[in-house]
Order: sequence, then C-alpha cells, then structure tokens
Amino acid sequence: MVEGNPGSAVRAIAYEDLECGDCAVYRRMLDQQLIPKYDKQVAFEHREFPLPKHKWARQASIAARHFDRIDPKLGVAFRKYVMQNQPEITAENFSAKVHAFAQTNGADGPQATAALNDPVLQKMVDDDYQEGIARGVTRTPTVFVNGEPLIETFSFEDISKSIDAALAATTESK
Repeated sequence: MVEGNPGSAVRAIAYEDLECGDCAVYRRMLDQQLIPKYDKQVAFEHREFPLPKHKWARQASIAARHFDRIDPKLGVAFRKYVMQNQPEITAENFSAKVHAFAQTNGADGPQATAALNDPVLQKMVDDDYQEGIARGVTRTPTVFVNGEPLIETFSFEDISKSIDAALAATTESK
C-alpha cells in the first residue's frame, strides 16, 4: 500500500504494527507533516509488522489488507481509524470494530469480519513480517528511507533530513 507518489525513486518503507503507540505517532506525522510536504516527491509504503506481544495487531493488519483490496483509500482510512482509536480497541471487541468500520464506510461488515480468516490475506501479512525480519526489523515503526533505517522514535526533522538527502541523491544521479 502506497501513499504519496507511487512512481517516485525515493521510498519511505514503514514496517508498522497497528496496535503500536509509536506507530500511531508516526501516522499523525505522516498525515500532518510528511504527506503535505512530500506527497508529490516520495512513495510512502506500508508493510505489516504486527508484534507478537500485541493481542489484536495481526488481525488489524489482516483487516487493513482486506480494506486495501476493496479500495486503497479505504485501507488508509482503516489504518487511521485503528491508530486513532487504539485505547478503545481490545482483542475482545476487535471484530465488532471491524464490522462497524466497514458498515460506516460503505463496505460489507460480515465480509470484513470473515476476511480476518482469509488465508491469502494472512499470508500477505506473514510475508511482510518475514521481509521485515530479514531486514533486521525488531521494533515499530521502522521506516527505511531508500534503505536508511529510522527506528521507533524519530522526529519529523530526522526523517525529513533522510528524505531530503534521498531526493538530492536522485536529482544528482539524473
């Protein structure tokens, strides 16, 4: 799933856990600062990296993939919804939250909850997770800007510096 400019040579690939508070901070930074500044220049890619310690993170990743499949904008909306509402979501009420989100956003609620058991979506999440492990990801969010990692707690200035350097390098290579 890509926000911003999918054709950009500059890629900010984020390994995220939708139950992670630091990922929610990154999501706000993305919405309020990064996308407004760089949406025409950078591809902001999302990878699923649900940490085993979180009770509903894997299910949230599967649901996000389901909504991505319906419409990428709906997938983004679901990620925003989950991260904004982390304190109210539990493992016990997660399916009901997915159902309600689907219905509120014009999608089929029963289909959305059934998708939580979809082996294709589960494999997509597992593949992202294994890719992250192979890249050395252990904490979330971990964002690679053209290969350079920023891990867990980083500032807008830190990631901007990496993005600006990557943009300058792509301009120099042309």
